[in-house]
Amino acid sequence: MDDEAAGTVEVSMDDGVALLRLADPRHRNALSKRLSDDLAAAVDSAMARDARAIVLTAEPPVFCAGGSLDDLLDRPYPLSELYAGMSRLTEAPVPTIAAVGGPAIGAGVNLPLACDIIIASTSARFDPRFLDVGIHPGGGHLWRLAQRIGPQGAAALVLCGDSLSGAEAAQHGLAWRCVEDADLEATARLLARRAADRPAPLVRRTKESLRRTTRLSDPAEAIELELRAQQWSVEQPEFVEAVRRIRHEIAERARNRKITSA
Repeated sequence: MDDEAAGTVEVSMDDGVALLRLADPRHRNALSKRLSDDLAAAVDSAMARDARAIVLTAEPPVFCAGGSLDDLLDRPYPLSELYAGMSRLTEAPVPTIAAVGGPAIGAGVNLPLACDIIIASTSARFDPRFLDVGIHPGGGHLWRLAQRIGPQGAAALVLCGDSLSGAEAAQHGLAWRCVEDADLEATARLLARRAADRPAPLVRRTKESLRRTTRLSDPAEAIELELRAQQWSVEQPEFVEAVRRIRHEIAERARNRKITSA
């Protein structure tokens, strides 16, 4: 495993899977400008090192305590600059998986929302809480939340101050699944490994198609988009190799059945 420290974010590489760990537990991994910038740099570093999948996790006990209140009160930087890390996660061309253990609060919920898949542990809690400190949600929070759990769910969490445990997040579609704390990172790594073991160009093209498909409202446009990508895929050498391998496996099974029945 290849490790690298990037200030408040640690980066580990393991055969194409990048593990980005928020590592500022003294400040409850608060989304300060420094941590946001470090996260953006960590994503860039992972991609520069040929990451084929990314897992985002955090030093316990808090996943992310949200935006730095000092930065929000004094505003030494434009608000838009506080979202660099989240934006880089969103723009990553490879599959991104958030492994959320402990509370994700306020803008801290934006980080898992920026990922393709959220795995929560039993200790996780998703608590937007923006309005409790007198601030409007930012960073595309409302849109991403509504995409996951619908307008009613977003209203309950943001307007009414509800929160979801890890198990509830999985039930409502905010998380893909909820696992025990001890299994959280391993579960996220397993999904990342499956993605990383597939042909990298095909995974990237499929993720891009998925992104574009969610913005379409016409099924015909979605079919055309996928057709172009599928045509590209069958012209790649990986497709020919996969078909050859499958045919060989089928032939081997047939041969073994003949031997067994003889």
